[in-house]
Order: sequence, then C-alpha cells, then structure tokens
Amino acid sequence: MNLEPELATPHLVLGGAKSGKSVFAEKTLLAFRPPYIYLATSQVLDEEMRERVREHRMRRQDFWDTLETPYQLVENLLELRHENRPVLVDCLTLWLSNLLLQETSDPKRSVNKLTEALKIVDYPLILVSNEVGAGIVPDNPLARQFRDLAGWANQSVASVCRTVTFIVAGLPVRLKQEPQ
Repeated sequence: MNLEPELATPHLVLGGAKSGKSVFAEKTLLAFRPPYIYLATSQVLDEEMRERVREHRMRRQDFWDTLETPYQLVENLLELRHENRPVLVDCLTLWLSNLLLQETSDPKRSVNKLTEALKIVDYPLILVSNEVGAGIVPDNPLARQFRDLAGWANQSVASVCRTVTFIVAGLPVRLKQEPQ
C-alpha cells in the first residue's frame, strides 16, 4: 500500500495575492510524513509583514522546522539533499524581490541555478510563487522589471517541476501533472 501522495514533486503552486496558494501548498505537503521544513524567503521589514509571518506560523503545527532564507534558497535546497524531509518554499517571488533589490546579485543566474537544483532534489518539494503578470502594466521601471523577472522565473521553474497547480479563489486548477 502506497502511503505517499499521488502528486509528483517538485510541485509548483502559483496564484495571485491572497488566492489561497500557501494554504493549499501547506495542506498538500501534509500528505507526506513529518517532520517538515519550511523555507521562508520573506524579510520582516515592517509591522504588516510581521503580521503576515505570524499568520503563516500559526497555521503550521509543531512538526515544522522553519529556515529563513531570503537570499540563499538554492544553497539551502541543495544542503537538504539526502535528508528525505518534505520541504515547502514560500515564496519564490519574495526571494526574487530580495535578489532584485540586492545590488550584487544576478537574479536570472540565481533562477537558472534554482532550476538546475530542482532537477536533482531527492525529497518531496513544493514551491509557492505569485502569478504577477495578469494585472496592469506597472508604471515604473523597477516594477516592470520585477513583473518580467517573476513571469520568466515561473516559466523556468514550471518547466522542470513535475506538477504545477494554479490557485484561483482558493480552488486548485491542475496545469501539469507527470506520473510519479
């Protein structure tokens, strides 16, 4: 009897802001056996973000270990190889934002490194990312650069993920599912 979920990983979960993508990803990962690792890419720079982080932590139970990784996501994913612990990354767009604002980084190179790492991870992995390209064209160059980077990154990551789900109004729409 197979107790593991039917969905093959890596699994990319996409959606708009407050679409339910993080809740869906967390519930999906619970189909695997604990303990779980939560790779948090956010940086708490203000009270509003502090509240968002608090809400996310309250949803998760004691069998989650959180590792804050605003910049070193790829390195952390590679370090977790051979541990066979289910991992949730939340979220890729915050990671991209962090890299974009760091003058010494090359976000496209980092995304290329991520897609290569996703090909060799040996543990259940779910990644969350925002779909940011469905709205209006941003009015400033940095916002347009971010939107374009996020769209390209989502395409790159989706191309190597075995499962891709789009969340709309809390409802999952399966875009891609390879056999396990």
